[in-house]
Amino acid sequence: MGKLKNKVAVITGASKGIGASIAKYFAAEGAKVVVNYAASKEGADKVVKAITDNGGIAISVQGDVSKEADVIKLFKETKNAFGTLDILVNNAGIYLYEPIEQVSAETFHQQFNINVLGSILTIQAALKLFGDKGGNIINISSGASNTPLPTGSIYSATKTALDAITISLSKEFAGRNIRINSILPGVVETEGSYSAGFIGSEAETKLVANTPLGRTGQPEDIAKVAVFLSSDDSAWITGEKISVSGGIYGL
Repeated sequence: MGKLKNKVAVITGASKGIGASIAKYFAAEGAKVVVNYAASKEGADKVVKAITDNGGIAISVQGDVSKEADVIKLFKETKNAFGTLDILVNNAGIYLYEPIEQVSAETFHQQFNINVLGSILTIQAALKLFGDKGGNIINISSGASNTPLPTGSIYSATKTALDAITISLSKEFAGRNIRINSILPGVVETEGSYSAGFIGSEAETKLVANTPLGRTGQPEDIAKVAVFLSSDDSAWITGEKISVSGGIYGL
């Protein structure tokens, strides 16, 4: 316990699923957590309550990461509440699987604006709060960046772009005490995977059958790796793409 004691962390898209689990695990390790959400205030408040009921420190802040004004507000409220920032987790994301014939300019830009531009905007804002002391950035990518699936061309492209940003910035941040890594989850049982109709489907059954560890992932599987990457235990790791997929997306 206490691997992140007194660290301040912003986690985008943290009202549910992987983001919510990361927020709770960070708080349990001593971090002061900013639970960002775009629309689900109720979900974000539940995450904050779960943290504070367990003796942790957290606030929720609304903001659409694809909108620069919202990102500025998110980090202003972080500074007002905690004075600084040590960790940024870019978890907010959107995915839409559709045949290429159905891809529209609207759905293309929606996915790139949130998954790619949103991460760039939050990184830019985080750097100002990191200051000279440095900091730590984790981008939640996807196994789909390495193994794109049918009808997922645009989503996969956004995550491949995010991984390229991770690798490039790891070199750009040389000498600034800033580490940045990507986590590439496999299929994880979340509200999103249920609403997409994947959990319980034939596709899930086939995927699990081809997964060496033989199950669908859980949000805590990702959260535990995020804690590791945010702690001093990973002090010599940067610019890496770390697959957390039960082995199905192993590189």
